[in-house]
Amino acid sequence: MSTKVPRRKGSRTKLREFFLENVGHVLNSDLLRDIAGTSEWARRVRELRNEEGMNIVTHNDRSELKPGEYLLVNIKPLPSFERGISKETRAFVLDRNGFTCQMCGSAAGEPHPYDQGRKTRLHIGHIIDKSMGGNDDLSNLRAICSVCNEGASNLTLNRPQAIKLLAQVRRAPTSDQLDVLKWIVEKSPKQTLGLLNKTQ
Repeated sequence: MSTKVPRRKGSRTKLREFFLENVGHVLNSDLLRDIAGTSEWARRVRELRNEEGMNIVTHNDRSELKPGEYLLVNIKPLPSFERGISKETRAFVLDRNGFTCQMCGSAAGEPHPYDQGRKTRLHIGHIIDKSMGGNDDLSNLRAICSVCNEGASNLTLNRPQAIKLLAQVRRAPTSDQLDVLKWIVEKSPKQTLGLLNKTQ
């Protein structure tokens, strides 16, 4: 008579079960490393988030969390486009959008203007949500920050037209106009130089 040897749980399985047992509780990196039993625990957490869609957030997503703290918000999985999008597509959309949120204009890595406690972290989102008939085409994807993403469910905003933007810049004080110019030069130095050469 043969006896079955129970299969050992992998580190990803251990972490998944532990997060599900502690939904809504802040977990620190030391504890997660112990649970996983491997130095690769952080990669396993990323896999749970990116491949399985677990809604695990860090200090990059929530200002109340400290570095090294993780929180499973709820058991509702993240949208599939965030998990299934390729690195190439993500890089293309972020570059096309100038590494700035297309709703509030905050740039990746900078302090967020509407949440002073955290830096801007960009995600890839839909312009027209899937629930409203949108698709995963490049033309329907945009860079969006964590703050705007939290409040952007089923919300579609039209991008401002150049004439409206110029009207706002013209009304602004000279110091603000120079700030806009500085931002444009830093964001697109080659294009700015090309425009200056054409005007000379």
